[in-house]
Amino acid sequence: MTDAYRFDPTILREYDIRGVVGKTLSADDARAIGRGFGTMAGSGTIAVGRDGRLSSPLLEEALIDGLTRAGRDVVSVGLGPTPMLYYADYALDVAGGIMITGSHNPPDYNGFKMMLRKKPFFAGDIQALGKLAAEGGFATGKGTATRVDILDRYVDRLVQDYDAGRALTVAWDAGNGAAGEAMVRLTKRLPGRHILLHERIDGTFPNHHPDPTVPENLVDLQAAVAREKADLGIAFDGDGDRIGVVDGGGRILWGDQLLQIWAEAVLKERPGAVVISDVKASQTLFDRIATLGGKPLMWKTGHSLIKNKMAETGAPLAGEMSGHVFFADRYYGYDDALYAAVRLLGVVARTAESVAAMRDRMPATINTPELRFPCAEEMKKPVMTAVTGRLRAAGADFSDVDGVRVKTADGWWLLRASNTQDVLVARAESTTDAGLTRLTATLVEAVKAAGIEPPEI
Repeated sequence: MTDAYRFDPTILREYDIRGVVGKTLSADDARAIGRGFGTMAGSGTIAVGRDGRLSSPLLEEALIDGLTRAGRDVVSVGLGPTPMLYYADYALDVAGGIMITGSHNPPDYNGFKMMLRKKPFFAGDIQALGKLAAEGGFATGKGTATRVDILDRYVDRLVQDYDAGRALTVAWDAGNGAAGEAMVRLTKRLPGRHILLHERIDGTFPNHHPDPTVPENLVDLQAAVAREKADLGIAFDGDGDRIGVVDGGGRILWGDQLLQIWAEAVLKERPGAVVISDVKASQTLFDRIATLGGKPLMWKTGHSLIKNKMAETGAPLAGEMSGHVFFADRYYGYDDALYAAVRLLGVVARTAESVAAMRDRMPATINTPELRFPCAEEMKKPVMTAVTGRLRAAGADFSDVDGVRVKTADGWWLLRASNTQDVLVARAESTTDAGLTRLTATLVEAVKAAGIEPPEI
């Protein structure tokens, strides 16, 4: 009887393993992932954590079974946010870690985020795990499994870097996600007045979906900020690695706006440092980093790619439009929304300026939302090659670090292939309505010329 195991190919994603429980993802998959990861790890203990989804305990049990069958010792840190698992990787000095989480996906999804030897385990690593399983190349052994409660140590570490100042009133919304209990314990340790929303961890997400990049999911937070006259509101996604923020007037601050606030504080302490953001970020962010004396670096979208680039360049700070924020300044360089919240509150507490005033002094721009053009997987590369070729032939001013980001007198437009869906992702930014209209027209023309019929913009 062969020991080979084949996964549904749709679950082996670029940055993680993810699927629909009972359809494309099962306990058997979790066990095989444990066996494969344990084999690839080679030696050492593996930390395992889980989010609050209803399927997570079953998947955790199977994953641990697979890891121990491969000869790995396992330490389970239990229920909590993904950054708590990342923290355990450092605090417990283990060889690697696996977080069972569906992140911000619907309740019937779940998945696995992994790191090995303090580095993200993604892309080619995930494909190699799938190949190893298909060939039945699992190691065998008898590892042990123990449990460690690390939540209080994690919260202690968060509080350690709070820079005290004036007392603030803050509204918080965990969206019933895995950050809930950590948020409760953290806010008890911080000065000021804190109003907590949807802090109870519930994998059915009864109040709203835990994705702070969607404005509808911030309505409860905005109402609480208005009702309590709070200085700001903070929200988290389903596994606590992405942050959302609203100012005292209830206006949303997006990832590139928040990064301007953190960059100003970090660059005062570390002048000339590299600050990274992804290709979707506003040009005003990169300009602001340069004005502050930093070195702006535009990089590929994807939290694993950003983490690797930070390690390569020594950047103390990075962030994405999606709300992933990475501090290697006083911290470990991974995306931790609770830690980002602590650093944001420290900045605000040390100045008389409100978050709303900070936002008001940022240059005004007009942006499209993120646009998605359907494109079959096998067509993504030829379409992007055709678009890039035409831009190069026309002598356009563009970056091809991740798709194409084209600069014109009106501003810029972006077109890139999604790593997770059968779509091309686009965005445009200008300082005027007329400029934005011209940019989107140029974008549509470029897509059409490459053989894709875009939907109405």
